[in-house]
Amino acid sequence: MATAGKVIKCKAAVAWEPNKPLVIEEIEVAPPEDNEVRIKIVSTAVCHSDLYHLLEGMNKKGFPTVLGHEAAGIVESVGSGVTEFQPGDKVIPIFLSQCKECSLCKSPKTNQCKEGWTRVCQESMSGVETRLTCKGKKILQFMGTSTFSEYTVIDQIAVAKIDPGAPLDKICLIGCGICTGYGAAVNTAKVEPGSTCAVFGLGAVGLAAVMGCKAAGAKRIIAVDINPEKAEKAKALGATDFVNPKDHNKPIHEVLAEMTNGGVDFSVECVGKVEVMRSALESCVPAWGVSVIVGWTQLFEVAIPPVLLISGRTLKGSLFGGFKSKDGVTGMVKAYLDKKIHLDEFITHNMTLDQVNDAIELMKHGKCIRAVMSVSQQ
Repeated sequence: MATAGKVIKCKAAVAWEPNKPLVIEEIEVAPPEDNEVRIKIVSTAVCHSDLYHLLEGMNKKGFPTVLGHEAAGIVESVGSGVTEFQPGDKVIPIFLSQCKECSLCKSPKTNQCKEGWTRVCQESMSGVETRLTCKGKKILQFMGTSTFSEYTVIDQIAVAKIDPGAPLDKICLIGCGICTGYGAAVNTAKVEPGSTCAVFGLGAVGLAAVMGCKAAGAKRIIAVDINPEKAEKAKALGATDFVNPKDHNKPIHEVLAEMTNGGVDFSVECVGKVEVMRSALESCVPAWGVSVIVGWTQLFEVAIPPVLLISGRTLKGSLFGGFKSKDGVTGMVKAYLDKKIHLDEFITHNMTLDQVNDAIELMKHGKCIRAVMSVSQQ
């Protein structure tokens, strides 16, 4: 492409400081360096992790930044040493790397990557390196991706090549929320055919977990949320029951125990609140129940009495649904094209990058499942 090797000036939504509206700015995106890929972002969605960083995490070390990590685009150019990608490839950026060479990548026991944690600073949730600048200032790349921009530069170990026929305005959701929820049920909890499950929180991640429970063959899937408007969507994706904790005058785990003759076999927590994490664990049948924490929080600790575990319950955590990231994304795109998973049902709003603050408000107030923003033309 004519832009290869040159600095690209383009539009991006910059978060200059915490808890403030994003500002549409002209930024400069440097050419990719060794082992990097510069990507033209076509579509991106707002995920609650973006909201958390902007409004709740509020670590000032993570600003200024360009948010966004759930996206799809087209390779514009590649740096030295990149052999897997070439200009024109359709790709999905991933916040969780897969170098395929380290001991963690080679182990079937985890989806973590040693190299990945060298490129992202957990304290600031930003990439160690950045190729973005604005008004002479370095702009951090959120999660090492920064997809609220027309162009971004990402290490090749955090990019997945996908089927060229995939619709980018749909499969962008696979870059985070869908894999995170679906995989938490299928890969981490390992939901069994004929089992009973409860999913706490019915945002995109929780609804994807419902979809995963159904795909795994669960016979009963209880969707739990305080927003009654989520019930219909949950049932469309496989839930058999909907429970609103506000409708009951007893703890939700007691309600579920009564519904299931002692507790569910599997529970998946997708809220990010420690009190819900404990409720999800307590909702499991004592002898063998498995509870998986998916929701993200860095602010609080979960208080778990040992007696909740001694009898046989298992508490697990799940990041990106336990998927080996590059392999998992490619596989999930194929699953969508083969009509084995749903994506369209998750998209409640189609917007543009200029409307990013409106999209954030929708997410903030629970008025959307996913708002997908058009960033560039293909």
